[in-house]
Amino acid sequence: MTRSVPGCPPSLEGLIEENRLTLAQLRGLLDELTPTVYRQPFGTAGRHTLGKHVRHIIDHYTVLFGGLEGGEESLDYEHRRRDETLEELPRRAAERLVSIEASLLALADRQLPPRLTLEYPLDDERLTLGSSIERELAFLTSHTIHHMAILGLLAEQVGVSLPESFGVHPSTLRHWRREAMPAPVTAEDA
Repeated sequence: MTRSVPGCPPSLEGLIEENRLTLAQLRGLLDELTPTVYRQPFGTAGRHTLGKHVRHIIDHYTVLFGGLEGGEESLDYEHRRRDETLEELPRRAAERLVSIEASLLALADRQLPPRLTLEYPLDDERLTLGSSIERELAFLTSHTIHHMAILGLLAEQVGVSLPESFGVHPSTLRHWRREAMPAPVTAEDA
């Protein structure tokens, strides 16, 4: 991975870059979709649409950046805004993804809180869990990839062709690259 976020700690830089690359791949899908396909219902109850999964992804990033911009150190993904226009209009969702990618890059120039907390409901109680910006970025990558895998399945059902790497976690892509590399030659092999 090339250093694209100068002055940023390598761990944070890598997480920013993984999120940016993942969101860029998602934007590529949005460029291929008409509003009709984006809103098409799937499943026996018709509850799934490509747009709902994309909106759900964006909502999670909005919680993180809304909290950081508001000076909050506590995040609660259960209380998301759920902007339904992002479910209806792929172009609007793509514009929000561009904005999120810019916010990711801007993290390198921000004074970030050393610790975050995550509010998590568990039955009748609320847990307050320790976290960090790095941990939340790792979560967002995995969460986004998970929904992109579902998006990929739905898109294929309507004939949208996707790259093999769409909806595949960066760790799996790294594994695939390692597996494809020839084994190093050792002195014993010579």
